[in-house]
Formats: sequence, structure tokens, C-alpha cells
Amino acid sequence: MTPAKRALDLLLVLLAGLLLALPLLAIALWVRLTSPGPALYWSQRVGRNNRIFAMPKFRSMRIDTPQVATPLLKRLTPIGSFLRRSSLDELPQLWNILTGEMSFVGPRPALHNQQDLTALRTHHGVHRLMPGLTGWAQINGRDELPIDQKVALDAWYLQHRSLALDLRILVHTALKVLQRDGVSH
Repeated sequence: MTPAKRALDLLLVLLAGLLLALPLLAIALWVRLTSPGPALYWSQRVGRNNRIFAMPKFRSMRIDTPQVATPLLKRLTPIGSFLRRSSLDELPQLWNILTGEMSFVGPRPALHNQQDLTALRTHHGVHRLMPGLTGWAQINGRDELPIDQKVALDAWYLQHRSLALDLRILVHTALKVLQRDGVSH
């Protein structure tokens, strides 16, 4: 990661933290009041150079849900569908950006048990990138993409990455989230 990209990440995460502190607390309380269990769910994810790290999300599923890919899940909490459609469940990952385990833009981190995705990313060199809150694959299909297409988009990003492209991806992500385009329910 370049120093400029890290500086942009830190600036954006600090601004987001200031603007979202109260909404983050409200969402955490809402999760706790509508279903048993903790407000945050910590998922083991594959990070840069295939290192495993813990990634938080607001819990949108019941506490007895197994760790499998998103399209296979049907065990949402009463507010889980809203959290996923609005992508609010992703906001705790600002912590990972602050700690340097993630960036705002990069390939979405794979679940620790998605060996096929991890192997294909490694084959294409994508594993060298810092995982992101959003990425080129997310604005070009998100959860609807088959693994080979997702990795092809991640590899394209690896070859073309720049601060200008990152800003473009961030703008497109905001538009997609507002339109609820490509989000698993």
C-alpha cells in the first residue's frame, strides 16, 4: 500500500468515525434489542498475503449460523435484512481500516474457509493487495458474481490501481449502496 493510499484511508476513517459515532452506537443497541447475542460478529477473513485476521460486522444473522458464503444464508435476525440491504452491517470494518488490516478499496476479504477463492486470488497475485471495504468487483456485480469473474475483476484492479480509480470506486459504491444494487438479502 502506498503512503498516499494509507493517508487517504486514515483521513476517511477519521472523518467517518466522527460522523458515524452516534449512528454506530444506535445500530449496536438496535441489534442487541432485537435478537439475543452480541451486537458485533467477528469473522475470520483472509487478508493481505493470505494472513488471517478478525473482521467485525454488525450481526445480521442468528448466533447459531455457520460461516458460509453469503448467498447460502437464510438465517437473518429481525433487522438483519435491513442491515444487509443498506450495507450498515459493514460499518464496524472501519476499525480494520484504522488498524491497517484493511483499506477502503481493495478486494473484499474472503472467508477463512473459501479455499477456492483464496487459491485463485493467490494464483493471480491478488493476495498481495490489502483487502477493502469495497472494491472493483463490488461495483461490478458484488455477491452475484461467480468466483472466477470476481477474481478476474480483482486482478484487473491489481493491474490498474491508483488513487483516482479508488476514488471512482468509492463514488460508485456509494451510488450502489443507495440503490441497493447487487446486495444479498
